[in-house]
Amino acid sequence: MQRGEQIYARCLACHALAHDRVGPRHCGLFGRLAGSVPGYEYSQAMKHSRISWNEKTLDRFLAKPLAMVPGSTMTYDGVPEPKDRADLIAYLKRADQTPECRK
Repeated sequence: MQRGEQIYARCLACHALAHDRVGPRHCGLFGRLAGSVPGYEYSQAMKHSRISWNEKTLDRFLAKPLAMVPGSTMTYDGVPEPKDRADLIAYLKRADQTPECRK
C-alpha cells in the first residue's frame, strides 16, 4: 500500500479520503456513479458522464481525465504510468476499508 499511498499524495492538493475539498471525497468511490456525492458541485460533464467507478473506469480516467470526460473541472493531467495507476487504485480500494472511510 505504501507505493499507492505515495502516489495518492499527488491527489491531496484537491482531494481527501473522507471529506470534500476542491474535489470530491474518495471514500466509497468504487461502485459509485460519477458526479453523485451529495452536496458536492460537479461539472455538468461529470454529472452526465454515466460513469460507474470501478478499476477499469478509474484506470481510464486517471490516465487522461479530460479525454475521458471533456468539460470536467478536474485539471490534473493524469497519471501516465500504468503501474502507478494500478498502485493508486489498489490503495484507494484498501483505503475504503479503513476506519477513516467507515465513519
